[in-house]
Amino acid sequence: MIELLAPAGSMEALRAAVQNGADAVYLGYGDFNARRNAKNFNIEELRDAIGYCHVRGVQVHLTLNILVSDKELRRAADTIRIAANLGVDAFIVQDLGVVHLCRAIAPHIPVHASTQMSVHSLEGAIMAAKMGCNRVVLARELSKEEIAFICKNSPIEVEVFVHGALCMCYSGQCYLSSVIGSRSGNRGQCAQPCRMAYGYGRYEDSRYPLSLKDNCLVEHLQELRDMGVSSLKIEGRMKRPEYVAVVTGIYRAVLDGKPVTAEDLEKLRAAFSRQGFTKGYYLGKTGGHMFGTHQDDEKDEALFAEARETYERGETPRVPVRFYGIFQLGQPAQLAVEDDRGNVCRAVGSEPEVGRNHYLTEDRIREQLKKTGGTPYICSEARLTVEPGIILPLSELNAMRREVLDQLTALRGRVASADLGKYSYPPAERGEQGDAKLTVAVRSAEQITKKLLDAMPAVLYVPLAELLRHEDLLYKLPVETELAVILPRVIRDNERSGWAEALDRVAHMGVRQVLTGNIGQIALARGRGLDVRGDFGLNIFNSPAMEAVKGLGVRSQLASFEMTLPQLRDLSKTVPTELLVYGRLPLMLMENCVIKNRTGVCACNSPTKLIDRMGEEFPILKDSGTCRNVMYNGKKLYMLDKLERLRGMGLWAHRLNFTTENHAEVDAVIDQYFGRGEFDPGSCTRGLYARGVE
Repeated sequence: MIELLAPAGSMEALRAAVQNGADAVYLGYGDFNARRNAKNFNIEELRDAIGYCHVRGVQVHLTLNILVSDKELRRAADTIRIAANLGVDAFIVQDLGVVHLCRAIAPHIPVHASTQMSVHSLEGAIMAAKMGCNRVVLARELSKEEIAFICKNSPIEVEVFVHGALCMCYSGQCYLSSVIGSRSGNRGQCAQPCRMAYGYGRYEDSRYPLSLKDNCLVEHLQELRDMGVSSLKIEGRMKRPEYVAVVTGIYRAVLDGKPVTAEDLEKLRAAFSRQGFTKGYYLGKTGGHMFGTHQDDEKDEALFAEARETYERGETPRVPVRFYGIFQLGQPAQLAVEDDRGNVCRAVGSEPEVGRNHYLTEDRIREQLKKTGGTPYICSEARLTVEPGIILPLSELNAMRREVLDQLTALRGRVASADLGKYSYPPAERGEQGDAKLTVAVRSAEQITKKLLDAMPAVLYVPLAELLRHEDLLYKLPVETELAVILPRVIRDNERSGWAEALDRVAHMGVRQVLTGNIGQIALARGRGLDVRGDFGLNIFNSPAMEAVKGLGVRSQLASFEMTLPQLRDLSKTVPTELLVYGRLPLMLMENCVIKNRTGVCACNSPTKLIDRMGEEFPILKDSGTCRNVMYNGKKLYMLDKLERLRGMGLWAHRLNFTTENHAEVDAVIDQYFGRGEFDPGSCTRGLYARGVE
């Protein structure tokens, strides 16, 4: 059976979801979830929520989908233990280290790889399964053909996002809110700067090039069911309960066979939309038609009042039960109830008597047993043995019915004792004790100057597509420099064969290393005998995550640039660790082409920039070898005058990342790295190494 998964940002929203037909809800407890500004649940509310849901046959999925620092690990572990003891049904996780915590502490509870893990391919799903995940929440940018392919071949369950807000950036790869305001989307504090206005080249002509309409796939539910999708997710933990009620109720009805009507679509729009809805990603048709902003229209109070009634007026019976009864002279009346889980509860009443003027019949008893209003139960069947000519007060029959149902409620809400394990924190690895090496990443072959080569970086990272255009690079490198090709962070299944052939080609040329920022590409590279180095897109933020990538065979790892220097110092260097010390920070990775959406013409090789209301510039560049956009910070990260502060941190390498730099700028940065030349402090940023993120 396909699962309808609804959001619960509060207890009221949870009731709205359950009473309108959700099969499961997802909610946050404490600080370790991607909606830290929602009300979320405290421990008493979480206990009540789980009990309420379990009685009604609804599962509870706990969101643990943020990056967790080393100092927060013990609290995160406590959260896992508390939730497991209270009976939560699944954990939704982004952080590779938290996946390990969940598997070690509560191995009996399924782990779902959050959409924040940026899984967008079959190999990504397979790698998530290898790490111990039971379900993968796919990237929202995938088309129906891609979803169907993954469902057909995935070793684990697949969850698809069907309704609600769309991010412009691939989830887990957005650093815009983090870099401009220290509110990290990877830490549950996104300020949604993508919903603001931006200008192309000048703010005076601003529009909303990063604000997508909400997703709506209500007309494609049967198609998704046929694909083998396990769960349909509705977004909205920050939305009001009435919204949850409206959307969940409509999706439930359609899943149960009701045709979608124009009235349904209008109700969804009235509940919340951004100038309508889109299904552009699902249909594989991106473009300007997918964009819109939320309008402060007058609320449809009649719709919301109707929605409130669905969860305030009482219960919507949803749990089928069977009654069994024996009513005979000479023995006490007996009644039992059995639910869909095989739970059986019994009650005993007084002995029936011989009737005089009226009698108790099977039909009359069955009629009373069906009066389950005010409870979650609905009588699906009543098997009765009734001796003719007897009588029993209806009040006693009603009392027996209430007694068995109360027992059943207590039984269904009972939490079995959790068999919890212990997590052994990885031993602290201090890392390299000597001076850090130099590594360099370029965007184009033209940036590989003589001065750069004379610096003899330990590793030179070059985009795979760029190397194929400049194969002679292999013969220009000094013997001390290893060459690693950079893979795009997104390689969809329909693109895999092309990139696989490209890897085979460069491997034949002698390349032995790959830099990747997505778990789905690790097997792609290692299957060709190539060593893998981990990039920023893996979001390595803590020591268990470092241990995780070591287990995946990663040779070195770039630490998250959302970490502070003290966090970096304390990070266990289980694998050789790089730190980005210079370059533009990548803020967004976008499937929808910002450049083409402006002009209607594909001109990815013509860079552009967005300007916000403060006059800050954000260059937009083509991701090498693809038609995707990368939005960069206008100011370059610059730590070249602070390298002394990085001594003793156990770093294997300092990385310079060149994007828009010309020959002269590349050479100037190389000089500055070695303590030569001058720099302009007004044009740079220290990033997040000092101020950190919330």
